[in-house]
Amino acid sequence: MKKSANKNYRGKKLIDKKFLGKAPIDKQVLAKYSKGPGLDLKRKRNVIKNKVVRKKLQQKEKIIEKQVEASARAELLLTEEHGYLEADEGETTTEYRQKQLTDNVDITSAAKQFKLDLQFGPYCFRYTRNGRHLLLGGKQGHVAAFDWVTKKLACEINVMESVHDVTWLHLETMFAVAQKDWVYIYDNQGIELHCLKRMNGVTRLEFLPYHFLLASGSKDGHMAWLDVSIGKLVARYNSNLGRISVMTQNPSNAVLCVGDSKGIVSMWSPNSTKPLAKMLCHHQSILTCAIHPHGTYMATSCVDKSVKIWDVRQLTGPVSHMHLCSPAHRMSYSQRGLLALSMGNVVEVFRETSGDFKPYLRHKTARNVGCVKFCPYEDVLGISTANEFSSLLVPGSAEANYDAHEINPFQTKHQRREAEVKALLEKIQPELITLDSTEILEVDVPTYKEKMESKKKLLYIKPKSINFEPRRTKAKGKGGTAKVIKTKKILKDLSRRVRDFHIF
Repeated sequence: MKKSANKNYRGKKLIDKKFLGKAPIDKQVLAKYSKGPGLDLKRKRNVIKNKVVRKKLQQKEKIIEKQVEASARAELLLTEEHGYLEADEGETTTEYRQKQLTDNVDITSAAKQFKLDLQFGPYCFRYTRNGRHLLLGGKQGHVAAFDWVTKKLACEINVMESVHDVTWLHLETMFAVAQKDWVYIYDNQGIELHCLKRMNGVTRLEFLPYHFLLASGSKDGHMAWLDVSIGKLVARYNSNLGRISVMTQNPSNAVLCVGDSKGIVSMWSPNSTKPLAKMLCHHQSILTCAIHPHGTYMATSCVDKSVKIWDVRQLTGPVSHMHLCSPAHRMSYSQRGLLALSMGNVVEVFRETSGDFKPYLRHKTARNVGCVKFCPYEDVLGISTANEFSSLLVPGSAEANYDAHEINPFQTKHQRREAEVKALLEKIQPELITLDSTEILEVDVPTYKEKMESKKKLLYIKPKSINFEPRRTKAKGKGGTAKVIKTKKILKDLSRRVRDFHIF
């Protein structure tokens, strides 16, 4: 009988000496995911005298070390890397044009640079969270949704009304359009699903994906939040700010940031009729506002040609300050922290280097730019004017690797259905929208105390009144009906005998 090549004459498996153990991990990658030095249990042996507690701490330290190693080893699967344009000596990256970029990239990347000729503008647009689908909305009523990678059109309609803003909902199968009077919801076939008459005169729309909330700001200053999973209006009140033309969301805590004509950016949530915080960013009206996808920094622009970068976590003074040649009317942050500004018919992308923002790329159009958005997970910047939409290549703007359990650009219909069910089960309640996003992980002590007190009241039973008077006790077997009948019979016999005795 012939033995297998990977077994010896006894049938035991042979070990290949070329692959001994796991692949080594770079020390820098381990330091990146390190949780700190940890507990030195040898030194603290005299402090922690309980052997059971000491053993539990040892097991916990081992678990943390395994987690760090697993996180560092997972980077071996992240094959893609982000990179930026590097200019030669005596040149700058702003001198490069889009034609030069498309001539020096692969065919797949070159196909992502295109231009659409339109005629019902000016246009506003939105990308989906996975960066695969594009939604266009023209001021004169033109609405179109399509897969911009494959250029496959999903639907194209004319609502015969003015369109002020558009946004996708939790899936690419539904989107909302803020029209002349009300907000309408359509599916990807262009069929009208709902008409939200409680949201009237809307100028800005935002969708909160983890809360399933459609937020809106109107021309009369009213703000509203609608839960699209149950069709219920969560909150609606007047912000007393006048016409809301600048509104964006903070992705980290789902708070809406609204800029007004007094240079103040106020932060709103559906749980309070007053702003959670106010920041005096400029001394004149704010033109536009953008927040980093990580929720760390906020950029604001003013009519005085200034752009300021703020740290939203601290709500203090500006981190950086720029002075432009003309006011920035639109801006957008990329996943890697690039900042795109539209100044008239010029779009300029800034990159942060050594704490300062420096020009990275520049593009000029025929007409004034109406909307600017970076595409997630693609090195693409979308811009729209009154008669066209352009997709520009911006190397290094997007995240190179994606988490398919969170967002999958290549998901199938079955995966999309499963992702929708999972998102509904993990939906965050509107009551948890606060300025500090870490409050979700903490215990609400006042509410917990109220619940415990109410629980004690429900379990409280009124005790019986105690009587201290002595109570007559009855001996066991000394009473009862049978005993009474027996006693009566004995007395009856005794009285009969006495009567008979007297007769004789």
